[in-house]
Amino acid sequence: MDPHPSPPGVKNHDEQSFIERTIETCLWNSRFIVLLAVVFGILSAVVLFISGSIEIVTTLMHSISIAEASVKHEEILIGIVGAIDFYLIGVVLLIFSFGIYELFISKIDIARKEGDFNNILEIYTLDDLKSKIIKVIIMVLIVSFFQRVLTMEFETSQDMLFMALSILAISLGVYYMHKHKV
Repeated sequence: MDPHPSPPGVKNHDEQSFIERTIETCLWNSRFIVLLAVVFGILSAVVLFISGSIEIVTTLMHSISIAEASVKHEEILIGIVGAIDFYLIGVVLLIFSFGIYELFISKIDIARKEGDFNNILEIYTLDDLKSKIIKVIIMVLIVSFFQRVLTMEFETSQDMLFMALSILAISLGVYYMHKHKV
């Protein structure tokens, strides 16, 4: 009697031909190609976190510089919001890397033991991964929009109206996103 019986509908080793077994083994092992996406996703996230940190340090140095006596508050906000943009995109890449690894390779056991990242690692399907990434991308777009608003020059009342309508549209989008648990 086989100590490890096959699930219903799955052929055991003796029922498969050599060619079928070889092709299926190759197909199954081809999933390891996603390790490239995982590694480069993490490396890209590291670069973005470093770039965001440099952006903040540069903004801070510029704001406390003796040579620059008149630093505008908008310039400080633009630099810091730009750094937040880098960080959020880095988070997207980390979530992508974790999710792809867990979907195709293996669960990240150390994170599950420590219990710190359960909400990040609750990815069981590609739709779960897509949903998490979409939420962060929406936040990136909102932060980018905020950064653009800081640099806008309002010349007419129509400019102010369009900005107000844009903020209303973003607020409604975020409201419905949370209401429907995208």
